[in-house]
Amino acid sequence: MRRRSRSLRAARSLGADARVRALLDWFPDHRRPLPWRRRRTPYRVWVSEVMLQQTRVAQAVPYFERFLRRFPSLRVLAAASEEQVLKVWEGAGYYARARNLHRAARQLVREQGGRIPRRSAELRKLPGVGPYIAAAVASLAYGEPILALDSNGRRVLARWTLERSDPSSARFSRRLERWAVRHVPPERLGEFNEALMELGETLCRPTGPQCAVCPAASACRARQELPDPGAIPSRRRRGPKPLVVGAVTAIERRGRWLVLRRPSAGLLGGLWEFPGGKLEPGESPEAAGRRELREETGLTVGVLEPVATVRHEYSHFRVALHLFRSRSPRGRLRVRGRRHRWVGMRELRRLPLPRATLKMIPFLRPARDPGRVSRG
Repeated sequence: MRRRSRSLRAARSLGADARVRALLDWFPDHRRPLPWRRRRTPYRVWVSEVMLQQTRVAQAVPYFERFLRRFPSLRVLAAASEEQVLKVWEGAGYYARARNLHRAARQLVREQGGRIPRRSAELRKLPGVGPYIAAAVASLAYGEPILALDSNGRRVLARWTLERSDPSSARFSRRLERWAVRHVPPERLGEFNEALMELGETLCRPTGPQCAVCPAASACRARQELPDPGAIPSRRRRGPKPLVVGAVTAIERRGRWLVLRRPSAGLLGGLWEFPGGKLEPGESPEAAGRRELREETGLTVGVLEPVATVRHEYSHFRVALHLFRSRSPRGRLRVRGRRHRWVGMRELRRLPLPRATLKMIPFLRPARDPGRVSRG
């Protein structure tokens, strides 16, 4: 606490940097009318910050609006089931964000009467709330004088100060934070946080920064000293994403399809999918489809009809899934540690599904489409 007080006093004595002043003068006239800004509440700020993790603003806006229509308040969110939350989140990716947001809402209703904490230190005690989200919500919703640097903010400050250290290192973040605390008036930290995000999202982009219209260009060291300001911060070259090949078997019985629920923890946790998995070395797609079906459900099948190969790209890998269909399952259904359902096509579309599974649905044309679901 003493260290922070000294930092705040230093900021008051030094005054705002010319770039900081230019940014704060620029922001009121150039801020976009984003939905979480039009009616700012702590809940709306929190949901937006969770969605903006690993998602660009333009992509997050429609998901935010859909989420708020279905869950307009913390209490409504807490009262929903995890399956309902995941369905509304469907397509936004990184589903752990939705699960943690739901868990945190329930915890706040249970322990705090539905009140969202005002201080970042208290917010950090909630599931899925790390240092950045805690600082962003506390500063934007409640005015706590705390710095919140996302990837956009770090990029802008690195260019302003010509910070050349490894962007993934703790040293990189520490040096930028120290600079900001020394040069931003504490009473304007919340406004600075939001303005810095805005500049990084709209003008000071990862590649091709629009320096000609940037309010801070005249004092930006990267702009003044480098032929390409976009070279800061340094970016690691990424190789091609690895390809995972798998096999999926869609079992149909009297117009209903067998789906399994993934465990809540891990990739795509809590979503529903057809039985399937990765090919083993030297294994054919059809053999993998039969093996995965037997291991996951205890069922065997006669004829496996190849339907399509569905491709999808995740953040760190790609998948190519060989889709098979069978109408002749044999044996006793035994699903260990996972929920299962037999669903009609209409009910299937109501479940939260991975994107790859959504891509499979158009290839499956059941002879009839009962709307009722048989729960396992």
